[in-house]
Amino acid sequence: MNEQENTKLVQKTYELFKSGDIETLLSIYSDDIVWQLPEMENVPFGGKRTGRENVVEFFSLVNDSLENLQIEPTEFIAQGDKVVVLGHHSWRVKATGREVSSDFAHVVTVKDGKVTSFHEFMDTADVSRAHTAAQAA
Repeated sequence: MNEQENTKLVQKTYELFKSGDIETLLSIYSDDIVWQLPEMENVPFGGKRTGRENVVEFFSLVNDSLENLQIEPTEFIAQGDKVVVLGHHSWRVKATGREVSSDFAHVVTVKDGKVTSFHEFMDTADVSRAHTAAQAA
């Protein structure tokens, strides 16, 4: 696939996620996809996962932990088999009621028409803080 096709495929993944069509979204991922977010204190969905079944677990943890999740990609930059996605996301942590609103960068690799890796960069301090219960005074 060329860079334009890779970009269209990655754009489709965001559309599927936003519409809640996780089954179709997962079909775009390779069986051995590498899914990576930073490790963050008190954040159950951080860390590295390998394999589509572990990405299913990631989505389940996100669903159990967050509400009002909004993700807005604003820019797609492709070079070779990589598509960098810049955007903004926000959510409320169910356990604490705290909100997160920050920018992100996603680096997505596409090979043979499948997403083979996803690596997210975000404000880890803000995310960790939102997942931490308020300390009693």
